Amino acid sequence: MTDQEIRTYAFLSIIISVMIWELIAPKRPLVQSKIKRWLNNISLVGLDTLLVKLLLPAGAFGVALWAEKQGLGLFNNLDMSMSAKIILSVIILDMIIYWQHRLFHVVPLFWRLHQVHHADRDIDVTSGLRFHPIEIFISMLIKFVAVIALGAPALAVVLFEVILNGMAMFNHGNIRLPKALDSVLRLLFVTPDVHRVHHSILKHETNSNYGFNLSIWDRIFGSYHAQPDLGHDKMTIGLEQYQGDTPTASIVWMLKLPFTEKGGIYSQPDIKRTEDTT
Repeated sequence: MTDQEIRTYAFLSIIISVMIWELIAPKRPLVQSKIKRWLNNISLVGLDTLLVKLLLPAGAFGVALWAEKQGLGLFNNLDMSMSAKIILSVIILDMIIYWQHRLFHVVPLFWRLHQVHHADRDIDVTSGLRFHPIEIFISMLIKFVAVIALGAPALAVVLFEVILNGMAMFNHGNIRLPKALDSVLRLLFVTPDVHRVHHSILKHETNSNYGFNLSIWDRIFGSYHAQPDLGHDKMTIGLEQYQGDTPTASIVWMLKLPFTEKGGIYSQPDIKRTEDTT
């Protein structure tokens, strides 16, 4: 089985599972038409995939194989077991994605692109796929640099991409977890209740909980916000300037947003933080 087949099967299995879970045990009622949102959000990921295939055909897996052949990167020059290299690579790559995410909130030019993800006025499994094609392209370039610098094994790269994509769909899911289970899982992983805070309309909550897989980075680097100030049922999802009649579910609107005057509105990080580590 090729790396592409592994990622495709994992993607389909996870997105279908989370969609079914959302139907059985939804966390919040949606405020927009699910069919329209799903159609446009999924169409956007299709466009993203096509762009990456055309411009970066080797993918992170191919870059890892090339770096290994050239003897580039940290782990390609260290005498250690393959299992250790794989585990460390997955953990370090996850930390890099955490900092990349923070970067896209802090740099105004990157925030123009990342707003497309946050402008969604609902959050469900398809929100985890909703990124502007230019952001996806930049993210892939950052990943390539990270893979080369680390000398991450190709197997670690495939494993990381499966975990990252799977966790992004899981923690964006509009799913209800038992509180006891959530309280245990969030000690190490990003649960839907943890990540939902990040999609709050309140700026100090938007600028928190940047992790996609491991929740430890937010705890270590001081960006962890345990619960939304208004609670999960009463919090508003999205960005303040794109509420009401703004056609945030339109793929045309998503693609144009970074290039509009309103898309240049920059949310300066708010230092307000709730001191809660539960």
